[in-house]
Formats: sequence, C-alpha cells, structure tokens
Amino acid sequence: MDLIISVLGLLTLLLEGIGCQGVYAPPTVRIVHSGHACNVEEERHAERVYTIREGETLELTCLVTGHPRPQIRWTKTAGSVSDRFQDSSVFNETLHITKIQRHQGGRYYCKAENGLGSPAIKSIRVDVYFLDDPVVTVHQSVGEAKEQFYYERTVFLRCMANSNPPVRYSWHRGRDVLSQGSDKGVEIYEPFFTQLQGETKILKLKNLRPQDYANYSCIASVRNVCGISDRNIVFKLTNKTVSPSIKLLVEDPIVVNPGQTVSLVCITTGGEPKPTLSWVSSSDSLPEKSVVKGGTLTLPAITSDEAGVYSCVATNNVGNPAKKSTTIVVRAMKKGRFWITPDPYHNDDNIQIGREVKISCQVEATPPEELTFGWLKNGRALRSSERMVITQTDPDTSPGTTNLDIIDLKFTDFGTYTCVAALKGGGIPEISIDVNISSTTVPPLFFSFLVPPNLTVPRGKSPLVVREGDTVELECLVSGKPKPIILWSRADKEAPMPDGSLQVESYDGVLRIVNVSREMTGSYRCQTSQFNGFNVKPREAVVELIVQYPPSVEPVSLEMRQGLGRPVAMNCRVLRAHPSRVLRYEWRLGNRLLHAGHFDQSDETEYTVKSLNREGWGEYTCDVINEAGAGRCTFLVTGKAYPPEFYYDTYSPLWQNRPRVYGFKLQWTQMNPNAVDRIVAYRLGIRQMGQQRWWEQEITVEGTITKGELITHNLTELIKPEAYEVRLTPITRFGEGDSTIRIITYSAPVNPHLREFHCSFEEEPICMFTQDKNDDFDWTRHSAATRDTKYTPNTGPSGDRSGSKQGFYMYIETSRPRKEGEVARLVSPFFNVAPKNPYGITNPPAYCFGFFFHMYGKHIGTLNALLRQKGQAATEGPTWSLSGNQGDHWKQAKVSIHPTASFQVVLEGIRGPGIEGDIAIDDVTLEEGECRDIPAINLRSAAPSTSAHIWLLSVTLAMTFLWGQR
Repeated sequence: MDLIISVLGLLTLLLEGIGCQGVYAPPTVRIVHSGHACNVEEERHAERVYTIREGETLELTCLVTGHPRPQIRWTKTAGSVSDRFQDSSVFNETLHITKIQRHQGGRYYCKAENGLGSPAIKSIRVDVYFLDDPVVTVHQSVGEAKEQFYYERTVFLRCMANSNPPVRYSWHRGRDVLSQGSDKGVEIYEPFFTQLQGETKILKLKNLRPQDYANYSCIASVRNVCGISDRNIVFKLTNKTVSPSIKLLVEDPIVVNPGQTVSLVCITTGGEPKPTLSWVSSSDSLPEKSVVKGGTLTLPAITSDEAGVYSCVATNNVGNPAKKSTTIVVRAMKKGRFWITPDPYHNDDNIQIGREVKISCQVEATPPEELTFGWLKNGRALRSSERMVITQTDPDTSPGTTNLDIIDLKFTDFGTYTCVAALKGGGIPEISIDVNISSTTVPPLFFSFLVPPNLTVPRGKSPLVVREGDTVELECLVSGKPKPIILWSRADKEAPMPDGSLQVESYDGVLRIVNVSREMTGSYRCQTSQFNGFNVKPREAVVELIVQYPPSVEPVSLEMRQGLGRPVAMNCRVLRAHPSRVLRYEWRLGNRLLHAGHFDQSDETEYTVKSLNREGWGEYTCDVINEAGAGRCTFLVTGKAYPPEFYYDTYSPLWQNRPRVYGFKLQWTQMNPNAVDRIVAYRLGIRQMGQQRWWEQEITVEGTITKGELITHNLTELIKPEAYEVRLTPITRFGEGDSTIRIITYSAPVNPHLREFHCSFEEEPICMFTQDKNDDFDWTRHSAATRDTKYTPNTGPSGDRSGSKQGFYMYIETSRPRKEGEVARLVSPFFNVAPKNPYGITNPPAYCFGFFFHMYGKHIGTLNALLRQKGQAATEGPTWSLSGNQGDHWKQAKVSIHPTASFQVVLEGIRGPGIEGDIAIDDVTLEEGECRDIPAINLRSAAPSTSAHIWLLSVTLAMTFLWGQR
C-alpha cells in the first residue's frame, strides 16, 4: 500500500509540476451531453449521433482543456442563419435548446482556441425524431374516371406521414388486418417515385366490390423509438364517396372603392366526406384584418395593397382539391403629370405662332378601362374640333394618356388648359392638371410664350469644397416656361445617391446633403425631366463635389506596459487624408507639447522615450493635422502588470473534502511576468456567489516568476456546495496591476483520490455517472423542489442533502406518463481493482458504498442499490433495497461490497402506484474498507449470493480507483 501511495504521489507531482513552459498547452475539446436524449451513439463511422424527440430539451456542454484558457464557439451546419450561435467566452459553455424542432437538427460544432497550435474542434450530429399524424387520400383510376367512386372499378387509398426515422405503415379494414395476398381484391405496394420511405403506403382496391365499402385504418409507426407512439387515421369509403365541387357566389372580377367591405362567399355543391373550405390569396397570406367564417371571406375597409386574386379551396382527401378564384380590383388614381411637345412635324425646341403644339396628360389608374379624360380652357369645357384635336393614346403603348393638339397656334389660344381625369365607377377624387400658356414678346416675327428649359451651374458652385460632416447644397439654375423638374444622379460611377436611391427629384434645382461623408466625393449630374415641362432632349449639367476629411491614422489606441529605466518607442502612421498636403504632427504627454514637425516623404512619425521615469507614465497623443482637422494616435504607457491567467486543468483541484466544507487548489500563471517589474505579491479577493462582501488577503511572492511558471494557492474552509468568485491582482513596486476573475464551484473530483470517491451532482457531467440504456426512463438532475407543489404536492425534497436551495441532486420524476413498475437506473463509471500479484485477485477487497436518499410521498415505490462486475452476470439481487414512504427527510444508507473485478454501482428507482412517488439521492460515496456506523434503517436487504459469501471470507488487498473509460 505504501508503495502504491508513493507512486501515485509521484504521478501527482509530475502532473502538477510540469516545467515552466510546459504548462502552456493548445486546447483539447470534448462534447458531453445531458438533456432528454433518446440515444447517443458514441462512435459510428467516426461520428457521434445524439437522438432526441421533437419538443424535448437539447443540452450539450463543451468541455475544454488548455492554457491560457481557450475561447469557445458553437456553430451549426444544415440549418438556417437564425440557428447559428455567436462567439462565447464562457468556459464549459453549454448549448441549451428548449422544445427543439425538427429543423434544428444537424451537426453542431464546438471550437476552442487559445492562440497555441491549431484550434480544437469536435462535433456531434443531432437527429430530431418526430412522427406527424398520417393523412389518407383517395384517388380513382384516371382512365376510368367517373363522377362517383361507386361506378369506378379501381380505387387507391394512399397513406402518408412525415417522420424521422422512416415510418412503417399498416392497413386495417374494420378490425381485419390487410396484407399483401390476404385478399385477391386488395393489393398493397409502395410507389416507385416517393420522398417517403416505408413498408407500405398505397392500398389498391381492384374491381371494387360491395364488401370494399368499409372503414379503413392506416397506422403509422416508428417502432416506439424515443417513446413516440403510433399514429392512426380512419377513412370511411362508401358508394357516395366523391371528390369536392364548389361554387363562388361572386362576380369576377370584383371592382370596389377603397374603404369598402368586401365579402366573398364560397359554397360546396358536392363531396363526400364533407369538404373543408379554406381561402388563399395571391400574396401567399390573407390580410391581417380579414375574417374567415365557414366559406365566407370578409375584407373590411379594403385597401389597394389588398387587391389581388383570392381563391376558395375545398378538400376532403378524395381526388384533387376543388379551387375557384376571383380577382378583387381596388379603384385608384395617382401620379398626374404633363408634358408639352413643340411642333411634332418639325425638329424644333421652340414653339411658334402658326405652328402645332401638343399638350399631353398622363394618370396611372386602376382599373385602366374605367379612366376618362376631359379638357377645359379657362374653366370651360373644351370639345374636340378641327383645330383643337382631343385624342386618347392607345392603352397598350402609353396607358392612361390623353393629348390636346392645337393646330395653327394663334394669340387667341393663350390661357389655362386643364386636364381632368376621373374613373367611371366614381368614389375616387378627380385629378386636375393645369397648363398655363401666356405670351412674351421677342424679336420680330417670333412670339414665344413657352420657353424651352436651360440648365447652368452658378459661378463658384463647382467644384464645391466642403468639410466632412458639413451640410452642403449642390445647385443647378433652371430656366424655361413651364419650369421642369430636375433629376439628380451620380455622374462619375454607378452608385446610389446619399439617401440610397439612384435618382432624386428637385423642384428648385437644389440638392441638399446633410452630414456629408468622404464617400460622397465625386460628380453629380442635374438633368431636366420631360414631365411637367417640354418634351425635348433633356438638358444637363455637372457639379463637382470635393469632401475634405481629417487624416485616418493607426493605431487609434494602444496600451504599452513598461518598467522604469526602459525605453519606449511609439509610432503613428497616416493611412489616408484629404487634402494630403501640408500635414504636420504634434506629440504630447497630457497637455504638454513634446515634439512637432512636418511630414516629408514618409507617412509615419515616431517618438521615443529613452529611459522611462515615473513622470513618463501617462497618455501620449500624436495629432496628425491637415486643413480638415486632426487624426489622433493614443498610447497609454503604464507600469501596471499584466493580469494573471487562471489554470483550469488542475489535476484534482478538490484537495480537502470534509462533510460540510471543501478546499480548492487555485493555480495560475502570470502573463508576461517581467514586462514591467518583478511581481512581489498578489492580492487575493474571494466572495460567496450572491454576497456583496469581499474577503481579501495578500500572497507574497519569493523570487522572480518565470514565463509559464505554475503558481498554487490553497483555498480552505469553503462551504459545500456553494460557489465562489475569486479575484486575483498582481502587485509590483509600482502598484497594482490588472485583475482576473474566475468562478469556482464544488464538484466531486474527476479523478478520485485513492481512498475515497464522492459525488454530489453539483456539475453537469455528474461525476461520469450515466443513464442505463435498457431502463424505462431517466434520473433527472435538479435543484430546490423537484416540482411545483401546485402540480405534485407532498413528494420530493425541498433542497439538496445539505439543505441548500442551490445544491443539486438526482431524482426520478413519477408524474405522467410514467406507469407503476417502470424503472430508472443510474450507473457509476467503472472502478478498477488492481492486484499486487500478476495472477489476479484471490482475496477481494471491501468497499463501503454510501449515499443519502429522500423517499417521501404516499406512492413511493422502491430504491435499490446493485453491483455490476465486468465480465460477470448480474448479481442475484440488490445489495440494498428499501420501499415505501420514509418521511420528508434525507437519510443515509451504507452497504459493504466485495468486487473481484472492475465494477460499477447502480442506483435503481422503481415507480410506485401514483404520482406522489418522487425518489431522490445525493452525496454518493465509495470508500476503502468495510462500512462502519451503518445507519439503523428499516430496510429490506437482499440475501447474499454465493459470491458474496466468498467475499466475506476474503481478506483485503490493495486497490486503486481508476476510471475505466478514460
């Protein structure tokens, strides 16, 4: 025994005292699972598959090792963007999805990286199982289609259900099972082309007979995987079975005014079984305010956006659905505009007396066939004549357009012409467009009362130089009568305007840009529009915009740590600036000017402190200046030490494990330990989670810390099972450095010590316990009350064994759908018994297996403790057993076991006759030697087996607890 202890002690020292640089390690990662898994195949063609039922909770935890502490990121493939996960810096990050849906299945990756070596990546495929209700559809032979199936010789009943895994189908007629060959008039087969897989799908009734009119049941099954029960549907086939037919009691199309209430009525005219009616629209979804009642669809206060095609669909799963549609047209008029065309028969931009002129008026209308136009001159109706010709353009070439041609223009034609647009159905306000024709005397023989447009850029307005962030107005002077609309766009590149559009309208020729940016530098085109003006070749002009901006520099901010007497070099580089000429720089410490100058050929400037003193610590700035302003590099020079890096891979950090308190081995390394000055001490702060007060102490450091050196400090008298926040701050002769914080929690050691194993289920891996794959349901990890007393009163504990509301324990939930006699088993990891002689164990050692239990409720079943040995059949019965209500208290159980090979201990909960039967366990222990001070409990002990009698006669040999599956 002494030899074994010595060897293990040496191993511990090797693991904990790795050389200075050796403590730094690239990340490793593994994924552990909890939640509501149906099954987990650890390895199958080099992949792990996690099977879960739809609607259950998925929980995956990424456990990592490596120093410095790795960063963790969860990602997912085969899913939508919304299913992806963001970067996380939480250690042992748990991925938790409640009520998982089928689309959330796929491969999940855990990636860990800490800057050393390559990132560590592990993945697990999540397979979501589900089974939807089956649907039966009935079809007739296409070649012999009749109005009713009664006259049809062949009928097909097709059963379909969405599922994962693939579904299997079975058919029943009444109470009789139908199978291939059981009835000559029945054929069961699977179609050749299908996306669903299964044994049978289509039931073919050949040469329809009177006995074929019956109730047919299709049962869909996934063989009860994940506890998914079978689904079935019944279809009644009669001589009246027929596909649906419908009729719409509305016109097509329906033309209405905005704001009206529209009702669409659809009725069934045939179909057995009775068809179900539904409404759909061409926009995929019905308007939010629509109301569907039976076959009537009501659209209150309809708007133009709700216009479209609406369809009534009738289904009864017989034949094809029936569908009837109508179109709703909502009256509307918008965008009234005009243009004037000089003499269409002469290529002239001017309008002259004695020649022809055309005034065009256009309006967008719905429906276009209801659009009517009228013309007025000076408010009086104008009729078409030989000299005033009114026409309406062909709707196919220029819809909604009317023209007034004035032949042989005279002075008497001066006045105001009004185009009036209206819809025949009424209810929509008219649109009126006025065109004023007046006269202006010009040189002899030419009178011009309509002046073609002209564009110019005011003097000094191009190029236009502004500062970034200013408000700028680009201006084009427009003349002409009538005055046209101006269109602004980018002239130098295919780029949007500042508001994001490709073109901006302006009625005064001014383009106003607020908070102008450097990206807006370039050429802008102003151009006349043909609308509300002359229909002549557009006039255009270009305005150049130059945006000046301060220099962009790097680094914008940089922290530099350095000790006294050492040099510090700071470098500031110019990336871009406009204008780039006349650049100067100024170096300052606080407000004190250190150095100034101009750039020559170089694009960077450097300032060096040859020997840093205490006055040299502080914020250094370098301002790089041009006409538009200054860009600033900032350097924070400090004597603060870098933060320590906690070491999370400590071998067995729980060094003290007494009944109510525990100790924790805190380890860390120092980042860049000599960057500033020697670390002389650390200030350690610790507080219990949820508390405000910090307890602090100083840890003195002897000698110089080297890079990668692992430092250890033991925390003592921590209360079980509370978690603590630990803060660690390095101290040099220059003062305190940056702090690091971590959380420590109580849990059983992953690698238990030689003489004792203890598990209180405080961490998710639950000390490597696993759920038995051959039981009926699982144990559940929980804290506080097992269930809300509103639902399950008078059963289960109100806290863990220590009385803590935050502490965890394991329990069996006996509410529905659990049934009496169902079993849940929790299995420990393997413990190896190592013999001293090479020929095996002749005298098996003794161990004391102990745990606390809570069995409170009038429906309590049975709690058993069993022993499983590797390579041996199960024992004849439990080594410990207890049944019935034991009161609302935690009690302790102990039993001696004597294994002869690697072994596991099993805790088995059996559900009693009702829901008030929750059984809980906590603080499982395994110690070397026979049990002492066994609690007096009225329990039903199992009779010892023959092997047990042999064990009781054996003597104890040395053993070690090792994990069998490491």
